[in-house]
Amino acid sequence: MNLTVPKHIAIIMDGNGRWAEAKGKPRFMGHKSGVEAVRDIVKTCRKQEVKSLTLFAFSSENWRRPEQEVSILMELFLMTLRREVKRLHKNNVKLSIVGDLSRFNDKLQLEIEHAHSLTRNNDGLCLNIAANYGGQWDITQACRSLAHDVQRGSIEPESITPDDIAAKICLSEQEPIDLFIRTGGEKRISNFLLWQLAYAELYFCDTLWPDFREESLNDAIASFSQRQRRFGKTGAQIEQEKQEHHA
Repeated sequence: MNLTVPKHIAIIMDGNGRWAEAKGKPRFMGHKSGVEAVRDIVKTCRKQEVKSLTLFAFSSENWRRPEQEVSILMELFLMTLRREVKRLHKNNVKLSIVGDLSRFNDKLQLEIEHAHSLTRNNDGLCLNIAANYGGQWDITQACRSLAHDVQRGSIEPESITPDDIAAKICLSEQEPIDLFIRTGGEKRISNFLLWQLAYAELYFCDTLWPDFREESLNDAIASFSQRQRRFGKTGAQIEQEKQEHHA
C-alpha cells in the first residue's frame, strides 16, 4: 500500500514518568529513555522524507511540576542539546527551539543560540522543539506584534486577516501541520499549537512515549493515509479533484 506521508508531524510525547514508575524506576529515567525515542523518531522521519517534525518537550504549564523534576528536565535538556546537536547537523537536520525562551537560564539560552546558529543553513528535516511553549502564549504574542504594527500605522485594524496572524505565529515559515500525535493514552491537545492544528488530523495512542518507535510512527502514518482530508469541501469534490489530477 502506498502511504501518503504527512509533510509536518507534531507530537505530544506523553508517558515518560508513568513508563518509569511502572518499571519501579525514578521518573527522570523515563525522561532519559524518552530521549532515545526522540532519536528513533527523528531517524524515521528522515527516512520517510517528512519535512518538519515538531515535538512538545516542555509546556509553559510544566513549571508547576515538582521543583526537583523541573530542575532535572532542564539539566537533561541542556545535556541533550550539547550531545545531539552535532549529530543533527551531520545529518542535515535544521534544529529550532520555539517558545518563550526568556525564562531559561543563560547557559541554556546560549546553547540554544549555538544550536540554531550551527544548523541554520541545513535543508533536510526541520526539527522543532517546543520548550516553555503554549498555544495561547503563541497567539497572544502574534496579536501583540500586530498591535504594534497598528500603532506604527503600518496596518489598519480592519484589514487584519487570518493570514496576518498566521505570519506572526511560530512555525509560520514551515509546512502546515498534517498529523498530530499524542502518546500515553490521554486525548487532549493541552494548549499545544492551537492555531497550527486547525486542519491537522488527530491521532491518539496508548503507547507510552519511551516505547513509541519506528513501527508506532508508521502505524500513525498508515492511519493518516486512510483519511480523507476535505478542508470544508464534500467527499465527492475531493474524489473528483483526485480523478482530474490523475487524468
